[in-house]
Amino acid sequence: MRVAATSGFDWRSLRLDRTAIWIVLVALFAVAAMLSDSFLRPIYVFNIMRQAAPVGIAAVGVTLVMILGGVDLSVGAIISLTAVVAAVTMDGEVANIPFALAITLTVGTAIGLINGLLIAYNRVSPFILTLGTAIAVFGITQIYSGGTARGIVAPGFREFFNYRVGGWVPVLAIALWVIVLAGLWLQRATVLGRAFYLIGDNRAAARLAGLAVAPITVIAYTISGFTASLGGVALLARSGVSSTFVGRGLEFDVLAAVVLGGTTFEGGRGGIGGTIAAVFVLLIAFNLVNILGFSYQSQLIVKGGIIILASAAYGYLKGRGGYLKGRG
Repeated sequence: MRVAATSGFDWRSLRLDRTAIWIVLVALFAVAAMLSDSFLRPIYVFNIMRQAAPVGIAAVGVTLVMILGGVDLSVGAIISLTAVVAAVTMDGEVANIPFALAITLTVGTAIGLINGLLIAYNRVSPFILTLGTAIAVFGITQIYSGGTARGIVAPGFREFFNYRVGGWVPVLAIALWVIVLAGLWLQRATVLGRAFYLIGDNRAAARLAGLAVAPITVIAYTISGFTASLGGVALLARSGVSSTFVGRGLEFDVLAAVVLGGTTFEGGRGGIGGTIAAVFVLLIAFNLVNILGFSYQSQLIVKGGIIILASAAYGYLKGRGGYLKGRG
C-alpha cells in the first residue's frame, strides 16, 4: 500500500470516468425508449444483454490490458479461432462438450500468454505485436478450417446458453455478468488489480517500487486471451456458426467499447464498469437504427455518429467532473 501512497495516483478520477459513461448510457436508453417501445420490454433488454456477451466478455480482458498501458488487437482473431476449435472438437457429440471447452479455453489462453511473454520480455510495440498475432491467428484459422464453416455444434450446447431462466433471463446474459463481476473484483479488490493501475500510471515508478512489471504484464495478456476464448464460446453459443470470419472485426468493437468507457491508451485510467456501459451504448445504437429500418449503410453512419456524440458527451461530463472536483 506504500506504493499507492507514493505514486500520486488519484482513485477519485476513476469514479468520475465511470459515472460519465453511465450518464451517457441512461440518456441514450431514454432516447431509444422514446423512439421505440421495444426498449421498454424486459425481454428485449435481456436480448441486448445476450447479444452483448461475446464483445462484453472479451472486453473485460482488454480493459485490464489497457489499464496496464498495453493494447490487444488479437482478440477478434482469437474469437474466430476458438469458435471454430470448439465446433470442430464437439463434432456434434454431447459427450465432447467438456473436452471441447477445455481445449478451446486452453488455445485462447495460450495465445494470450505468448503475447504477454513477447511484450513483457522484448522491447516491442504491443500494437504491432498483437496486430501480427491477429494476422497469424487468422491464417491458422483459415488453414485449420479449410476456409469454410467447419465443425458441428453438439445438441444442447446452444439450447443451454440461450435458455431463459424464469422465462426471461438468457443463460448467456448471466454468463456475461458473471465474467464482468469477476473482472470488477479482480480490478478493485485485489493486489493484482491495483498493480495494473500503478504500472499503467507510471511503469518506471512501479518498477522502482518493487512491482514485478514483466510477470504482471504476462498475466494481463493471458487473461485477455482467456476472456477472448470465452467470447468465442459465447459467439458460437449465440449464433451456432463456426465460420472463419465470425469474429473478424470484433476487435474494433471491443476497443471502441474500452476507450469509450474511459480506459485510455496511456494506461492507469478507466475500468471494466465503464467498458460494459460502453458496450451497451454501442449495442443500443445498433439496435435502435435497426428497429427504425435504416439501410445497412445508413446504420453505419448513424452508429458512428452516435459513437462520436457519446464520446463528446463523455468527454464533457468527465471534464465537468474534473472541474467540479478541483473547485471542491
